[in-house]
Amino acid sequence: MSRVGKKPVPVPSGVTATVTGQTVTMKGSKGELKYVVPNVVDVMFEDGAVSVLPKNQTKEARSLWGTSRAQVANLVEGVSKGFEKKLEITGVGYRAAMAGKALKLSLGYSHDIEYEIPVGITIAVPKPTEIVISGIDRQVVGQVAAEIRDYRGPEPYKGKGVRYAGEFIFRKEGKKK
Repeated sequence: MSRVGKKPVPVPSGVTATVTGQTVTMKGSKGELKYVVPNVVDVMFEDGAVSVLPKNQTKEARSLWGTSRAQVANLVEGVSKGFEKKLEITGVGYRAAMAGKALKLSLGYSHDIEYEIPVGITIAVPKPTEIVISGIDRQVVGQVAAEIRDYRGPEPYKGKGVRYAGEFIFRKEGKKK
């Protein structure tokens, strides 16, 4: 029994929800998002909330029940508040800057990295060692943050690299004489 799936997703004022077949559409102040619910799950809009229920008691239906409910909740939060991820850059000479519509990263390589920003994503660089990624789609915001972090992930000896804000890096001890 899904504990997440049991709760209906409340739709706040200012957000318009539409359920057509297996497609859930949310419109809000930030934009519009759609999600196609898997066929083994039923979705309905009633009493100002979106409810998700499994069609049968198969393992697949039960496992996709809570996931589908969480995806619909992400739609509601995305079109009303939006999502944000912060990255921190640690290391001597490592920095980030905006170059037009691209993010320019200096991460200790022989060349600078130019990251093209996807549609629907906003990247801000308040400090040269801080990157703020924001958008309405949680999956895309997380994917962009992961791609930027992947250019130079934090290493365990000195902690240099790109890390998520608040991420703990397990440190290793260096060589001993």
